[in-house]
Amino acid sequence: MLLGKVRGCLYGVAIGDAMGAPAEWKMPPELRERYGELVDFVEPWDGPSQIGKGDGRFTDDTHMTRVLGEIYVSEGTHLDPFRFAERIVPKIADELRWLAERSQEVLLVDRLFYPEKWLLMRLRLANADPRLGGVGNMVNCGAAMYASPVGIVNACDPVNAYREAIEIFSAHQWSEAAAVMAACVAEAFRPTATVDSVVGTALDLAKEGTRRAIEAVATEARKFDDWREAIGPLRDAMRPFDGSAEDGVRDRGNKTDDWAPSRLKSIEEVPVAIGFLIVANGDFEQSIFGAANYGRDNDSIAAMAGGIAGALHGDSVIRPEWITQVNAANKVDLDPLARDLTRLAGAFQQEQVAVAQARQKEFELLTQSAG
Repeated sequence: MLLGKVRGCLYGVAIGDAMGAPAEWKMPPELRERYGELVDFVEPWDGPSQIGKGDGRFTDDTHMTRVLGEIYVSEGTHLDPFRFAERIVPKIADELRWLAERSQEVLLVDRLFYPEKWLLMRLRLANADPRLGGVGNMVNCGAAMYASPVGIVNACDPVNAYREAIEIFSAHQWSEAAAVMAACVAEAFRPTATVDSVVGTALDLAKEGTRRAIEAVATEARKFDDWREAIGPLRDAMRPFDGSAEDGVRDRGNKTDDWAPSRLKSIEEVPVAIGFLIVANGDFEQSIFGAANYGRDNDSIAAMAGGIAGALHGDSVIRPEWITQVNAANKVDLDPLARDLTRLAGAFQQEQVAVAQARQKEFELLTQSAG
């Protein structure tokens, strides 16, 4: 079961990412005009091509998820900001990686958006203390989009997944949403987990603006059971919390404050991914269909919805042909990473049990009555 859930999570991220990618940052009306409905992999926006977003090619969301998973496997231990910073910069800035979008090997940092390039600029070029590396960075879904491995290695332990994500992603940006995403994945690994328990975990752990945004979107999502009808209402519920671009206008600059750290606002992607999970009652395909057709930053939203739903149900709910196409299109095989992360999650659990047993013995000595 554990391997199936890890595999479901990783492929859920990749499939959601690849399905939404061709229409990333398009608005729902133009998305419908171009594709009708995104319910499978489609060609790039500008038409058939061997490069660009389409035909199962995933984006930086999945590349960064793989990078973080690889770091966990190679380190064989839980991460802190120092270990994270030491390992992630060489991964993105020094190692060539096949990018199907460009049909060539490139340094991943050349593909990343500005908030992710910040990792190189702050941690290497500016030699910032990793604990403060994220200070000054714009707030987007950059950390949340690759937080799933934190949930995987903390399977069934959402509280520690939240704490570990808060700690390591401080080297990247201020992003409580990344911690909530990791916690939702960790909760989804519990054999008895449900959509309600995942949402409850998010609401229990999230703070301030992030919590209020999730609560508002979740409340609206519970009114629907069809993602087609929920797209507009979920955006309406989210809008007060993110001030994000409307009508495809992305050049926000200093005209809005939605990219600045705030205790009152929230990024859009995690609350909306949770919203579509609710609308779909946890169904893997319907969750990513809703997220992909939402438009806007739909590849990230669908990747998050896919990661949580895949962890909730395991790989048995994923069409084998989608797995085959994603692997082939990106010249990758996610199965070895899934197996390695499965072994690591099991090892971490055994270590945690051993530590708890040792601590219990110490407490027994502490609480023995005198004499």
